[in-house]
Amino acid sequence: QDLYAPQNMRLVHYLEESLKAQALYHRDKQYVVKNGEIIIVDEFTGRLLHGRRYTAGLHQAIEAKESVAVKEESRTYAKISIQNYFRLYEKISGMTGTAQTSAEEFFKVYQLEVMTIPTNRPVVRQDISDIIYKDMDAKLKALAADVKARNEKGQPVLLGTTSIAKNELVSAYLSKAGVRHEVLNAKNNEREGAIIAQAGHFAAVTVATNMAGRGVDIILGGNPPTPEEAQKVREAGGLHVIGTERHEARRIDNQLRGRAGRQGDPGSSQFFLSLDDDLLRIFGGERIKGLIERFNLPEDQPIGLGFVSKAVAEAQAKVEGANFDVRKHLLEYDDVLNKQRSAVYTKRKEILESMNKETLANIIFEAAYGHVEKLYQAVPPEGVDDEGSEHDPDERIKAALAEAKIIDEKSPIPEGASTPEDLKEILVKRSVEATMDPATINRLLGVLDFLWMNHLEDLEALSESVGLRAYGQKDPLVEYRRESSRTYKDFWNRFNEWVCMNVFKLAQTSDARHATSDKENSKQQTVSIASRPVVPMSHVADQHIAKTGRNGPCPCGSGKKYKKCHGA
Repeated sequence: QDLYAPQNMRLVHYLEESLKAQALYHRDKQYVVKNGEIIIVDEFTGRLLHGRRYTAGLHQAIEAKESVAVKEESRTYAKISIQNYFRLYEKISGMTGTAQTSAEEFFKVYQLEVMTIPTNRPVVRQDISDIIYKDMDAKLKALAADVKARNEKGQPVLLGTTSIAKNELVSAYLSKAGVRHEVLNAKNNEREGAIIAQAGHFAAVTVATNMAGRGVDIILGGNPPTPEEAQKVREAGGLHVIGTERHEARRIDNQLRGRAGRQGDPGSSQFFLSLDDDLLRIFGGERIKGLIERFNLPEDQPIGLGFVSKAVAEAQAKVEGANFDVRKHLLEYDDVLNKQRSAVYTKRKEILESMNKETLANIIFEAAYGHVEKLYQAVPPEGVDDEGSEHDPDERIKAALAEAKIIDEKSPIPEGASTPEDLKEILVKRSVEATMDPATINRLLGVLDFLWMNHLEDLEALSESVGLRAYGQKDPLVEYRRESSRTYKDFWNRFNEWVCMNVFKLAQTSDARHATSDKENSKQQTVSIASRPVVPMSHVADQHIAKTGRNGPCPCGSGKKYKKCHGA
């Protein structure tokens, strides 16, 4: 009747994840299907992320969509943002060829200045202006023709693509044009070393995802090169890099360009774009499309005007700014979680390292005392409660304490106890008793981890929903801080309640079990001792006379010398 009724919350969640899997996650872009498994692809590096799974049921939805075995839903045990992870180090620094376009972010997040170091040898690479086509088909045909022309004169070409699907599409156009080439993507990464080694060979053509776009040295003439082979490639113009579309971040484009013209070698780079490319379609494509239609240009004629590159750079800057805002926003939210995480991990470490009983007893006492205080606050004063029935507050508290095995017939509630302070002595005693059970530490860690996992899921849901409060003229971050603070208090209250209501009970059950088993063991020992045949002492002495000297201890165990005891 009502999909969004409270009882359907889990169903709504799974429907939303299924919708995401269907509409937003595409095979060979965000993930691949390999050996009956869904493996995530890192869109920035083009590499497979083995062992990583999407959380909150999304991975299961994709598994169902691709008709592979649906595995168990993964749960988050711990989480930290990359920024807060790096902040754990006392000092941080780094070196990269493409930091300048992200200088603002490095300074705002890590207070790091970006300094440009001059290159060892002058860069002679030619960066040719971008050319843009009306649609994808026209672009890929022109690209294949350009590669063929360069291939015929022996110039090695590296083509960079943004995804596996685009990688395979470019490969199909090159095959159609009769260009022999190698394909490198996450599906055949086993051959990565061999493909990259020969990507600078005379007349080599390589179509690669971002796997070959960063940190890869492509040696002119192949690897290992001969001086003649390397010279031949230099004369042909060195490595030519073609970008099949612009990435969202200029850094990735610059990394791709940087494969050519290394250490003073000749080289060139150029980007082939179309109005169907994601970046142009979303940002500013309409304006350029209008110009093409106004000039009535044929589909296969490119536009190589400077304003096109400028429009693309503006679009990239917009996306980078939006992505930086998202990361900054996430960091602000993670800073709230970071304080909670530090407190929980400190407590966890305290439990793990509580080798002496006194420290462990203190941890148990603090948690139990915290819950007993809540008990006294929660019980309404004497009279009629919310449900209209009369009650005795003392009896209610007594019942809760008896259920937790804090009080019993042997240790009743102290006379005239009316505040948590009056129960301190008995709680200390019970806490010390609980430390005698070796399983207590594992129980405390187990419940802390379980509650923390639930808390992380609650905060994840809160961060997703709190944005809607902006429509009510409220700041989502302020709302998140307020709500997460309340959730955090509930987390510790639940921990205290579990410790108070279960630890003493479980420790006593464990003691009773050990006592029963010790009794049974002692019975068996008594039976075996009683049923053993009694050996006369003289017989024992006779057996040992040969072995025992006159001044040696008597074998009867009296502690006297043999000559003064059985050897007298």
